[in-house]
Amino acid sequence: MKPLSIITVNLNNRDGLAKTLAGIASQVFTNYELIVIDGGSTDGSLSLLESYEKIITRRISEKDRGVYEAMNKGIHLAQGEYLLFLNSGDFLADSRVLLDIFGKTREADIVYGNMIIDYGNGRRKAGTMPPVITFHHMIRDTLWHPVSFIRKELFTRFGLYDESLKIVGDYDFFLKSIIVHQASTKYVNRIISVFNTSGMSSLPANRLLQLKERKAVQERYFPGPVIETAKAYNKLLGSRWYRLLTALKII
Repeated sequence: MKPLSIITVNLNNRDGLAKTLAGIASQVFTNYELIVIDGGSTDGSLSLLESYEKIITRRISEKDRGVYEAMNKGIHLAQGEYLLFLNSGDFLADSRVLLDIFGKTREADIVYGNMIIDYGNGRRKAGTMPPVITFHHMIRDTLWHPVSFIRKELFTRFGLYDESLKIVGDYDFFLKSIIVHQASTKYVNRIISVFNTSGMSSLPANRLLQLKERKAVQERYFPGPVIETAKAYNKLLGSRWYRLLTALKII
């Protein structure tokens, strides 16, 4: 068994796919398998995949019902101990990322790090994950899948991505596995990937659907009063007065 399966989902995003594949091909650590799930692209993505056939272990090109069905197809094919979902447009930050993660012993169910958020037009922002993934963090935010190495066994224990969700299937999985079932996590303070904000979850037109799905997922696992209390707590922590009182050591 290889230590890592990289799963890349693509649909008519040849330019983004080129960045993803180039980043993978540049890695010093090469003991991985690469699985590409293409949704039936017609933009030249398939010819690009042919040019990277030396690093691609398996690939499929067929229509699917959405990104989470495609990711689930990748999970079924994967044979690695850990899975990294690096979809087209997202790419590994430098050539030593995989070596730094898999050049040492791993014990946690999910190993994760930081990422660069690419807004396009040269605008980038550093995105830093907290060293511990708490309930309160998951209520206000999420764990980013392009920086997360997930032990494949978790999908056997807790189920695959919920294909009825259009945008927050990964959020649902992380909330369920980490918060509800206490899967272990380990934070690595290094940049893992560069995230492209042109994807479905980042589009302003999908914001309302994203909020609706997040609310439904939260209520799937926790009573409404618990969620509202957590939101109030997060709001307090983010307030200017709380930060001032904390700085003055009043609270």
